Amino acid sequence: MKKKDSGGWNPYLAGALVGVLAILSAYATTVWLGKTSYLGASTTFVRGAGVIEQQIAPEHVQANEYFVKQKVKVDWQFMLVLGIFAGAFIASCTDKSFKLESVPPTWEKHFGPSVGKRAVWAFLGGIVAMMGARMASGCPSGHGLSGMMQLSVSAFVALGMFFGVGIIVAGFIYGRRSR
Repeated sequence: MKKKDSGGWNPYLAGALVGVLAILSAYATTVWLGKTSYLGASTTFVRGAGVIEQQIAPEHVQANEYFVKQKVKVDWQFMLVLGIFAGAFIASCTDKSFKLESVPPTWEKHFGPSVGKRAVWAFLGGIVAMMGARMASGCPSGHGLSGMMQLSVSAFVALGMFFGVGIIVAGFIYGRRSR
């Protein structure tokens, strides 16, 4: 039985475009911006939290050792993250795969239709992912794209750990598939 094509981007074209984007981003960050390291984005999420916190408790942000070292600012990386979100939205609209889901079908099948339960677990998962990204000195996409492009040993180790732990956790949460 042939599976119906769900649309979406051609994976070969998308992969080639990611490769071209990686080359351009490495060139832009090192030559145009004069940076010694390549593309990264995980610091932006922490800075984003700092921007929000600055509106509520500016004295806490000023006294926070991390925010003193990593200035709370909207910079090119911050705009890059917004661009990633916008680009993903545009891509999903152009290939007609965009849809709003409060509870993904796989989650609903295993844990029920509760939006609240899904939101709590998604939030907790996001915290764990961000802590892992900070401990690994970068997120999976940073290690996977920038690090692998540089043939960095730490990127190979980090990416292997991301995938390995992801497989274990997915197996634990969703269990084995029955055939």
